[in-house]
Amino acid sequence: MGISSDSTVVGVIVAIYYLGCSVGAVLASWYADKYGRKKSIFACLAITTLGNLFMFTSGLGFHKGALVMMMVGRVVMGLGVGGIDAVVPTYSSELSESDARGKALAQEFQMNIFGLNMAFGINLGVTVGLGKDSQVFPVLLMALIELLPESPRFLVMHDRTDDAKASLKRIYGRTDDDAKQKERLEELQKAHENEGASRIAYTDMFSPVHQQFHPTMVVVMGQVNQALTGYGAVSVYGPQIFELLGYAVRVAEYLTQANYLSYLLFMTLAWLLIDAVGRRALMLVNSAGLTGSFVLLCVFGGLASRADQLGIPRQAVAIPGVVTLFVATVNFGVGWLATVWLVPTEIFPTSCRSKGAAVSVVIWGVMNFAVTLVTPILFNGAKYWLFLVFAATNLFAGLWTFLYLPETGNRSFEENQKFFEEAKEAGTWRVSKVARGEYRKLPNIEDEATGETQPLLRRVQDQI
Repeated sequence: MGISSDSTVVGVIVAIYYLGCSVGAVLASWYADKYGRKKSIFACLAITTLGNLFMFTSGLGFHKGALVMMMVGRVVMGLGVGGIDAVVPTYSSELSESDARGKALAQEFQMNIFGLNMAFGINLGVTVGLGKDSQVFPVLLMALIELLPESPRFLVMHDRTDDAKASLKRIYGRTDDDAKQKERLEELQKAHENEGASRIAYTDMFSPVHQQFHPTMVVVMGQVNQALTGYGAVSVYGPQIFELLGYAVRVAEYLTQANYLSYLLFMTLAWLLIDAVGRRALMLVNSAGLTGSFVLLCVFGGLASRADQLGIPRQAVAIPGVVTLFVATVNFGVGWLATVWLVPTEIFPTSCRSKGAAVSVVIWGVMNFAVTLVTPILFNGAKYWLFLVFAATNLFAGLWTFLYLPETGNRSFEENQKFFEEAKEAGTWRVSKVARGEYRKLPNIEDEATGETQPLLRRVQDQI
């Protein structure tokens, strides 16, 4: 499109997608609550396909209108993807057992990264083979959605008891007898009755006097902190970072692909550990890992820029820099990718769970819009010093998580909502001061054979 690589328009093209995501999340959550999770997912996939078609059109050689078509395509695709990001985690949590919600969502994110690898690999292959003016148009297999069951919680919420029974049978039919199926249905009905029939609006969720304000702020800060890890920017501008370390453009692109493959492989640790050690532990440990990684990237970036002056072989700095970026990617994937999307689906009642997930996507979209818009400007100006900024923001993210994020793993939706009730009674949001700090860690998991608390290794083996 004739845009120079250091133009601010590049940042706008990348960032405007996230604004579409924010709007799409709100629309899709409303649609999901009214018409069902499955129908909302199908509609979002259709919108995403349309956005890709617009972007495909922008590459056909009509340079006069190409930029406008690309902008429109980015926004439309964002509408669909934002909806997917809001609805799928909610749908996944409502179909999973309390002790497997984390594993289910982490495995989905691993498949998401598999898709990322495919997308980048196709893009790289076509660029190498046909040149940068070529485009690839992905066709999404929307027909697969019809093979999935609808959320039983959604069906109970809409008094569709027979449909809820049928959905439970599709999900658990191979493992449950009729008595167990009946028990599951009664539990869902009781939970719905306890939540009450009152409607919860977005204005309620952001009202300091409303019961849902506290969980909403937990969701907001989770996404703010994920953006502050800086990895969204690192992911988008990965090739430029490898170039900063001294590699040529094509080698930088190959290294980016290798980083994504490492990302995919190590996401296995996320679903093995997320239900075994908890969300908080993963986020805290990997926040520390990201902080250290960005400090090292700042050091290696600075040395790489002065390698000739200092008489240092470029590879002596570039290789440790590459390894550090790979480690940062693993830390983000294991600790901060699935967790912040999972928590919003675990702390709200059914009546506003989709809205909570939508708030999560909106904040994610706004924050990533800001970060990806500013990153190329800062990257061109501050160079490697940008990594030191991300080290500081990771430190803040870890501190906030330690103080205010409750552990939601291996607890029912109702148990997690109880934390916020007890926090209100205690008059504090500090996790350590609510219910004697019991929400700082996973609840004890007993071994079925011995009745004793399961050791960590056994919990990991159970996930396998």
